[in-house]
Amino acid sequence: MTARLLVVDDVPANVKLLEARLTAEYFEVVTASNGADALAICRTDKVDLVLLDVMMPGMDGFEVCETLKADPRTAHIPVVMITALDQVSDRIRGLDAGADDFLTKPVDDLQLMTRVRSLVRLKALTDELRLRSATTRDIGLEILLGRKTPQEDHMPLVLLIDERPSSYTRLMPILEEAGAADLAVEPQAGLFQAAEKPYECILVSANFANFDPLRLCAQLRSLDRTRNIPIILLADAADDSTIFRALEIGVNDFLIRPVDRQELLARLRTQVKRKRYNDELRASVTQTIVMAVTDPLTGLHNRRYLDTHLSTLLERAQGRGRSLAVLITDLDRFKSINDRFGHDGGDDVLREFARRLRKNVRGIDLACRFGGEEFVVVMPDTSADVAHSVAERIRGEVAARPFAVGRDGVPHEVTVSVGVAQMQLGDTPAVLMKRADIALYDAKTSGRNRVVAAAA
Repeated sequence: MTARLLVVDDVPANVKLLEARLTAEYFEVVTASNGADALAICRTDKVDLVLLDVMMPGMDGFEVCETLKADPRTAHIPVVMITALDQVSDRIRGLDAGADDFLTKPVDDLQLMTRVRSLVRLKALTDELRLRSATTRDIGLEILLGRKTPQEDHMPLVLLIDERPSSYTRLMPILEEAGAADLAVEPQAGLFQAAEKPYECILVSANFANFDPLRLCAQLRSLDRTRNIPIILLADAADDSTIFRALEIGVNDFLIRPVDRQELLARLRTQVKRKRYNDELRASVTQTIVMAVTDPLTGLHNRRYLDTHLSTLLERAQGRGRSLAVLITDLDRFKSINDRFGHDGGDDVLREFARRLRKNVRGIDLACRFGGEEFVVVMPDTSADVAHSVAERIRGEVAARPFAVGRDGVPHEVTVSVGVAQMQLGDTPAVLMKRADIALYDAKTSGRNRVVAAAA
């Protein structure tokens, strides 16, 4: 997987060395020698990952990282801090600034490339979700991106899968500082447990006596219910090959034993925050799809959905030799309702009509608001007689009880006219809808408050 990487370092020799390493792996590399230039590039150009030196004059790497993560335009870009600083406190400061990882010079080539590829894959997923969510920015994604800590929402639920008492008795109290924590001491039991609760992070030991931890991680990545949960591997310093393979199969992060309390909490915060961001993006995608095919006033499907789905239902019915009927309803004298009660009153009537309509059709029937006061019901596997009976039941349900209109619930008599058309061989959606519309016109002109079936 190729990507566009930004290398930020004020020492030209360091920049050239990293640029050569990354270019040899077919990454596109851009460079900056100071924090201000790095921020400008991230805000104006497409950048998939930032490799950021800490010790720079003026604005240091910690400040650059904090600024990137505080800006909604750049907060989703992974940042790897590369520095000669090797104290745990320095790593924690980098993670608290929002860095996704912290590598110490001299950086091992294999470690660097594995980490870069892992973060680039995660960035690609986020980019896809951001693209799909582009039309929903007004629902608050910028606010989400600007949040500094996940605790501002609620404490995370995490799962530790570790069979060694000497390890989990030390780790569980630390995890319980961050939120609610569960423990599984048997790997396969942990796999099933992970699928049962809404965990926001899973920590997996790399040291099981009789089970391959990479197989467990691969299984967690293969299940639908756990595929998007961040995984942190707990490994020993000598487990380099296990760590590299784990990152290749989709593990998000790792910690080297003995685990530092503050570093564990910092890495956990980073993973939970990223998961919540991606979850919000996924939710906005779903909401966008729903909004695109749903009428906001009545909750029924809209005309866009009808135009798409009617073709599918018609083709299926004709291909299988099944029947299909269409009803078009129109509220009688609806303009007079708006004139008397205003548009708010008209909306009350439309919502109540939609409720009564929904109550009188089957789950397999497609009920849509066609536009204004017109509604359409598509009824698969329905004969002409049954369709007429359903239309009559809808008409009767509307006429039987007055509608409560306005804030005071003023009762108002409402009636509806219905046109019914049965599918014929060779019908297109337009032809079928036209016949139903002609039948509706006949119902309106012959007195309203009635059902008329189209001539065969």
